[in-house]
Amino acid sequence: MVVRKKIRIGDLLVSEGIISEDQLMTALQTQKSSGGKLGRTLIDLDYITEDRLLEFLSRQLQVPLVDLRLFKFDGELVKLIPETLARRFRVVALTREANHLLVGMADPTDIFALDKLTSLLNQPVEPAVVRESDLLRSLDTVYRRTDEIENIAEELGEELAQTDFNLAELLPDSQLEDAPVVRLLQTLFEDAVQVGASDIHIEPDETVLRIRQRIDGVLHEQVMKEKRIAAALVSRLKLMSGLDISERRLPQDGRFNIRVKGKSIDIRLSTMPLQYGESVVMRLLDQSGGLLRLDHIGMPPHILARFRRFIHQPHGIVLVTGPTGSGKTTTLYGALNEMNQPEKKIITVEDPVEYRLPRINQVQVNTKVGLTFASVLRTALRQDPDVVMVGEMRDKETAEIGLRAAMTGHLVLSTLHTNDSISTALRLLDMGAEGYVVASSLQAVLAQRLVRRVCTSCSEVDPLDAQQRSWLKEALGTEEIPPGFKKGRGCSQCGNTGYHGRIGVFELLEIDTALADALRRNDSAGFARTAQGQEHFISLADCALEYARQGITTMEEVVRVAGQVDELEPVEETL
Repeated sequence: MVVRKKIRIGDLLVSEGIISEDQLMTALQTQKSSGGKLGRTLIDLDYITEDRLLEFLSRQLQVPLVDLRLFKFDGELVKLIPETLARRFRVVALTREANHLLVGMADPTDIFALDKLTSLLNQPVEPAVVRESDLLRSLDTVYRRTDEIENIAEELGEELAQTDFNLAELLPDSQLEDAPVVRLLQTLFEDAVQVGASDIHIEPDETVLRIRQRIDGVLHEQVMKEKRIAAALVSRLKLMSGLDISERRLPQDGRFNIRVKGKSIDIRLSTMPLQYGESVVMRLLDQSGGLLRLDHIGMPPHILARFRRFIHQPHGIVLVTGPTGSGKTTTLYGALNEMNQPEKKIITVEDPVEYRLPRINQVQVNTKVGLTFASVLRTALRQDPDVVMVGEMRDKETAEIGLRAAMTGHLVLSTLHTNDSISTALRLLDMGAEGYVVASSLQAVLAQRLVRRVCTSCSEVDPLDAQQRSWLKEALGTEEIPPGFKKGRGCSQCGNTGYHGRIGVFELLEIDTALADALRRNDSAGFARTAQGQEHFISLADCALEYARQGITTMEEVVRVAGQVDELEPVEETL
């Protein structure tokens, strides 16, 4: 058995002249109060950089320095170390060598962790130095709950096969808190939160059950053979949402709150009857982090400054537009959060209320009892508001009330499901609103999309294909292709997708005198031409292209956004 010796990292750093004796004493005092590792304490005190410390440890201990951002993990090898121990000791299995297992460690001097792993695995273990932040991100990626979800699903399937009872009737019993269906849902939510999923889809098919998670706007699928567990999952979710578990023929909507991995998650749930059962889609809203401020949602400074000017005006209507999942709600709540002052009365009409805001009067629409957008909006205007937020202008009546409220001294914020800012104003005319009313009320339209960010851990120069080059030449009007385009190669940090996270792209259209005149004349073609020629107007495609030039997103994402915008470009009419 190898006998490991305790290494005094502080003394070694002093002897090498990397830190001073005084700095070591200060770090040791700080470490006593914080209880952390000495290396992390030295980094936090800015006595040494993390990269220099890692290089020093690698050289001093004669162990390899591994960049986990570029490392390809072996899923089976990783599972040799239980997740609890991996997180406790900050370790991850890397490779199996001829006579030992190589493990990445944030602190390769931790001889207790090495001895514990050697005993657990019953084989020699040797350390490699890795960056702690990369290690923590890698643990979230490599220890996915997919296998656990499948194992619990199999257990639940076997349990259902052996019983004849009605699970929907028994689920409320508190004795079933440890039942497989409950553990399956808990594991499913933990996995979704761990990977940052925004939605969970549960979809029964003819012979299988599909569970899909939307991560960075893209669905990732897991297929399970235990199709019969779908009814048990749906029943339990209905109970948690306060829905009717006996109603399987009609769609239902509900919500509930859970705590997962130390976070408060609000779940919005929607059911829909399908041919082979009921589909459930759940939107996950993280309530623990608080609301994003406007200056934290990625809006370019020149657009943010102009948008702020409009939301602080005393009256008029400001619209935020884009397809479902484009971040409209985040922008609106950011604006409300900024305007939320004691001297302002703010009322919102929403379906559903997604985030609870202090001081703001929020009303949940309920069409079953006649509480529609239009009826609530009429009542809200009698409540002496300064600002009214309408979740969505879905019909002519709601649009007309909102527009007239903006003409009578109220600031109105709302959304429309359109593809760009230019078509938004024209959509109001199509809904039956009078041109002169739109011209007098509408102040600005903010259109937005979300594009995926290039993973910074594996980004590389993107050579661009022929189609992208052709599109770029046409968009720029020149044969010269500017440098700076990047794409992700795929690594452990991004789940081999090449993308990690998303960022908003925006276009802001200000309704000036020329545009207002076009609206009064119902001149759709003239409105579109004038808007595109506006001095400060930058289209969604141009905003996305600027991000691509900076290496933030890819040309593939730019072309996707441009394609969506082109679909709903205003059609010229013959007047």
